[in-house]
Amino acid sequence: MVFDYIQKYPHRTKQILGISYEQMQSLLNCAIKRHQEIQTKLQSRKIRINAAGGGRKELLSTEEQVYLCLFYLRQMPTFQVLGMLFGVSKTEANDTFHYWISILRDILPSSLLEQVSNNESELLFVQEVLTNFRLLVDSLEQPIYRDSDQKEQQKYFSGKKRQHTLKSLMVGMPSGKDIVEVEIGVPGPTADINLFRKSQEKFDKSQPFAGDKGFQGGKNITTPHKRKPKRELTQQQKDENKALSSNRIFIEHLIRLLKIFRIASHTKISKF
Repeated sequence: MVFDYIQKYPHRTKQILGISYEQMQSLLNCAIKRHQEIQTKLQSRKIRINAAGGGRKELLSTEEQVYLCLFYLRQMPTFQVLGMLFGVSKTEANDTFHYWISILRDILPSSLLEQVSNNESELLFVQEVLTNFRLLVDSLEQPIYRDSDQKEQQKYFSGKKRQHTLKSLMVGMPSGKDIVEVEIGVPGPTADINLFRKSQEKFDKSQPFAGDKGFQGGKNITTPHKRKPKRELTQQQKDENKALSSNRIFIEHLIRLLKIFRIASHTKISKF
């Protein structure tokens, strides 16, 4: 149903799956290639009793399975509803999603640093190049269901959001088009500055950053001037704050693109 609809109305792909039809086709090609590599490797290890091609046929094509995975990330329905929309059982919908999410996770690293993390020389090169840019930093919180255990409730209760949350930190390029690094899934009460300091260890010591008032006190990070009690900011300080805010808006746009996928914005059942 979803697959057929998108084939008929490709211009609505982004509304349904979170990415454009052209991006979807490119992602499909990469995902299918990786899927074929996995299946070839599995077949080479398998001891066959029946001839190749035997067994129960899959109800969904490979393309439909990838669509199912992305649809869940974008819309976050129950697996019962997901199965109904794709004409399979909720169990098969669950299995299909978890198979393809691992492939997407493999071919789509979450950040620039993660892409080069396994190659020390490339990592050092990227870290050096990044020092030419003032990277943008911001945090985001995602609500989770309250734990029945009171100690766990206190651990994840965010005073800022007035609910139980998981906090993440995002570091992006000044243009706001690339994610450089992310720290995800820490308890909501964690201070932004502490999360930043942890992430900062992955960068060159001279790497400059720009953040909001939550990151004041950090090393090599530019933050807005804060008004002191009974004292007003000077006009120069106000102008500097305005310029910094104009530059930082790009990290807000990057976070907004991430939150298009409801899996990253709606209430999570589990904190793990």
